[in-house]
Amino acid sequence: MDWLTFSIVIACLFFSAFFSASETALTGASRASMLRLSKQGNRDAGVVSSLFAMRERMIGALLLGNNIANIGASALATGIFTAWFGEVGVLYATGVMTVLVVIFAEVLPKTIAINAPDRVSLLVARPMKVMVYVLGPLLTLIEAIVRVLMRILGIRIGANQPILSPTERLRGAVDLLHHEGKVEKQDRDMFGGLLDLRELQVSDVMVHRTEMVMINADLPPEDLVREVLATEYTRIPLWREKPENIIGVLHAKDLLRALRAAEGDPSRIDVSTIALPPWFVPEMRSVSEQLKAFRRRKTHFALVVDEYGEVEGMVTLEDILEEIVGDISDEHDIVVAGVRAQPDGSVVVDGSVPIRDLNRAMDWNLPDEEATTIAGLVIHEARSIPERGQSFTFHGFRFRVLRRERNRITALRIVAVPRESELEEKKPKRAGTSF
Repeated sequence: MDWLTFSIVIACLFFSAFFSASETALTGASRASMLRLSKQGNRDAGVVSSLFAMRERMIGALLLGNNIANIGASALATGIFTAWFGEVGVLYATGVMTVLVVIFAEVLPKTIAINAPDRVSLLVARPMKVMVYVLGPLLTLIEAIVRVLMRILGIRIGANQPILSPTERLRGAVDLLHHEGKVEKQDRDMFGGLLDLRELQVSDVMVHRTEMVMINADLPPEDLVREVLATEYTRIPLWREKPENIIGVLHAKDLLRALRAAEGDPSRIDVSTIALPPWFVPEMRSVSEQLKAFRRRKTHFALVVDEYGEVEGMVTLEDILEEIVGDISDEHDIVVAGVRAQPDGSVVVDGSVPIRDLNRAMDWNLPDEEATTIAGLVIHEARSIPERGQSFTFHGFRFRVLRRERNRITALRIVAVPRESELEEKKPKRAGTSF
């Protein structure tokens, strides 16, 4: 009879280990991985997803099953040891069951499950689904009692809301994986750039009008063709009377076709007839909406205007893609060294470098809400246009103006300011006795 009871104790410990492993695995498994496997036809993953959908009921079944198994094993073991050793058997049963439960029913199964939560979840999914249905009536009664007690204590059910938005939680998960070495910096930056598309406006990624390449449509055809050949771009805005009056966008391929039709004689070409009509978009439009608009219109080029209809710059599909994948260079791009690291640890930056590009290149976190370029950030923080040689410290960095042309800051030197803890570590320690 004792051996039968002993066998039941072993079975209870086995069930306790099963529930412990299931709890750790199912609470630590990736919902995204299970959804993906389910779409690929994995039926066990579909069962896991269904358990996620009834999370409260699943956790209740896990806790209830685990406690029943542990309490049952302890009660039966106490009876066995009491029969063998008398009243002192209670102490023996307590010591032996504590060791067995902690090692074999808690630590060991949870350690196994935490190292491979997805795989263990697939293994325990079907038995746990059965346990949820078997313990369902009892769980319903327990849930009702718990809700009454919570109402008496004044705790609102479902009042807790996540602190971060789903987008920020995704970003945090990728940052954590990067910190653990499982995601490369380039992949992390690409994912972050994709999430930022909804938060950015077209004005944040556009090429400013001061840097645009435009051609006067009233130039003689020979000079106009020469100007087009001199630039590395394929789409060039055309203006008439004044640069702000853009009448069209000339595509280099259309000009080449026109030259061929004119048998190579530029004087027979009228660029106003082959230029495409300009497409104007507001500067406050989100980048994600502009990307959708590019796809709908099947074009890669748009002119950006402010609220008064004045041209502020231009935006291309490549500008938006670079926000995701970083700078895209081809054989015709002019390489501009906008960010130059120095041997002393400082960084020399052109004033026109966008803050987002600098953050991505140096893995910094300078704010870009109030300004687009690094020069704009310095002017915003200084509340003035600094003179050459002036220095400012903010956001954990020291900014020194190296060059200024009229009202524009063209070059700065940026140095990270060490924290107080780092300064304390660098201070030499004196030998002596403390009193």
